[in-house]
Amino acid sequence: MAKEAPKTSASNSSDDSGSGVAVAGVYEEKPVRSGNVARRVWDSFKQNPNYHITQKGVVGANGQVFDVESAAVATAESPLARKLKGRHLQMIAIGGSIGTGLFVGSGKALQQGGPASLLIAFALIGAMLFCTVQALGEMAVLLPVAGLAGSFSAYSTRFLDPAWGFAMGWNYATQWLIVLPLEIVAAAITIQYWNYPVSPAAWVSIFLVVIIGINLIGVQGYGEAEFIFSLVKIIAVVGFIILGIILDSGGGNNGEYIGGRNYRDPGAFNNGFKGLCSVFVIAAFAFAGTELVGLAAAETANPRRSLPTAVKQVFWRICLFYILALLLVGLLVPYTDPRLIGQSSADAKASPFVIAIKNAGIKGLDSVMNVVIMISVLSVGNSSVYGSSRTLCALAEQGQAPKFLGYIDARGRPLKAIGVASVVGLLAFLAASKKETDVFVWLQALSGLSSIFTWGSICLAHIRFRRAWRLQGHSLNELAYRSQAGVVGSWIGFLFNVLVLIAQFWTGFAPVKPQYGPPITGASARIKSFFQAYLAFPLVVLCYLGYKVIYRTPFMRSKDMDLQTGVRDLNLAELVADEERERASWPKWKKTYKFLC
Repeated sequence: MAKEAPKTSASNSSDDSGSGVAVAGVYEEKPVRSGNVARRVWDSFKQNPNYHITQKGVVGANGQVFDVESAAVATAESPLARKLKGRHLQMIAIGGSIGTGLFVGSGKALQQGGPASLLIAFALIGAMLFCTVQALGEMAVLLPVAGLAGSFSAYSTRFLDPAWGFAMGWNYATQWLIVLPLEIVAAAITIQYWNYPVSPAAWVSIFLVVIIGINLIGVQGYGEAEFIFSLVKIIAVVGFIILGIILDSGGGNNGEYIGGRNYRDPGAFNNGFKGLCSVFVIAAFAFAGTELVGLAAAETANPRRSLPTAVKQVFWRICLFYILALLLVGLLVPYTDPRLIGQSSADAKASPFVIAIKNAGIKGLDSVMNVVIMISVLSVGNSSVYGSSRTLCALAEQGQAPKFLGYIDARGRPLKAIGVASVVGLLAFLAASKKETDVFVWLQALSGLSSIFTWGSICLAHIRFRRAWRLQGHSLNELAYRSQAGVVGSWIGFLFNVLVLIAQFWTGFAPVKPQYGPPITGASARIKSFFQAYLAFPLVVLCYLGYKVIYRTPFMRSKDMDLQTGVRDLNLAELVADEERERASWPKWKKTYKFLC
């Protein structure tokens, strides 16, 4: 007999005064009326009175396995606070995931594939991700799921298979749990650029306190911090683009015109087709976190208004900040430059952005760029605690994680999940060891492929959702937000993610020949290289098969999918009419701006 999967649900309740109601995923905080600041702070950590988890042992809706309906109710009615404002969402969309993947990882990509491979891989991954965010936005507006990252597991549970939802939830949670110590180690390595005689453990302590403190403030703390971090990164990238155009045109200290010289010598490609394939995963790592834009729809007051703008800004970020910046990097830095081979992908000395500035002979500006890289590291670390805590909380609400992780305090913070993320962050103190580079490489191996699985699952869930939507008699006109890429875009995104997994398998088992040093040969070296590239794959398979065997969860059939529970209550006709009236009053410049941005 199949073991019954744990069932959880969130129920609405109220106290005698009728305050604190959780309806359709909108949580109104119960005011704390204590008389002094200390008491209010203490009370804010108490569990939300409108949230509880039912007893285990209740038979599921299908009589024997995972209760998909109760999981949908639980995630839809979670009291996680939704306080992100439009400006937070837009800034996260523009600069949220810009980090070491762009500033430093692009150097490894340039060295392995050459400037043309760098552009092609980032452009293809960017196009795939645009389709993915569109698909996610459509589902998130219609079916907002508690707490940002919980949507990954919730949509897979609801539209694919609860076992795959379990695997994707823990895949995403593991990715962000590992990213916190990973990025803090990266920050400690980055600071070594200035040769400060301070132990890395001291910097790790400072970074941990700052990141955890921001997340304890709550959603607004995360939003404000990311607003500032993203603003700094955007200014830095725009500044580099302007500087890069000037330098390439001969405006450097030596007045030398560079143009497309590096595309001719040493050339546009390195290591042929395998070099191009090796760049795909580096590009995917650089774009990791972009999916948070689509999920932020669940934590905005008016997703129909905020999300389309944010999704369009993802497109412009890909075109402007990635493609244009990397075009200039390829023009300014030859892939044969030995400085591109750093200790690790967190070594700021290997950043092509820093190398381009040093080649131009501009004193002091390389240090400014390294400060930006360090801010980027902190930004990603901040997002990691936010993403992992929300994922763990959503998994608990779906009965796919220990019940205590579903604890949400009076201020809407998943407090115990934040605590777990913070404890995992203590791994960052390994940065003080002599093996800090090895620690970074293996931590990165755990999270390397996670985004590919996540994006592929989003696209497949959207394909299945659209099929169920049609078979159950609904029309696309009923959707508050419709993916511009449609089902075709989701198919493109899904198939491209599969191709990236295949390419990574190939380049992991038979890696490209290093530019400097001996090639990777021998069984032991190849096995190590493979697991450094593909370690996330066996973990995902283990989670999926383990849950599948224990609970014998069903593949969700289109006609049986729940498309009612947790649907956001929007008067679509009235909203459309209001928007058309407002749009009619706009001047032409604003209509053009809104169309583009």
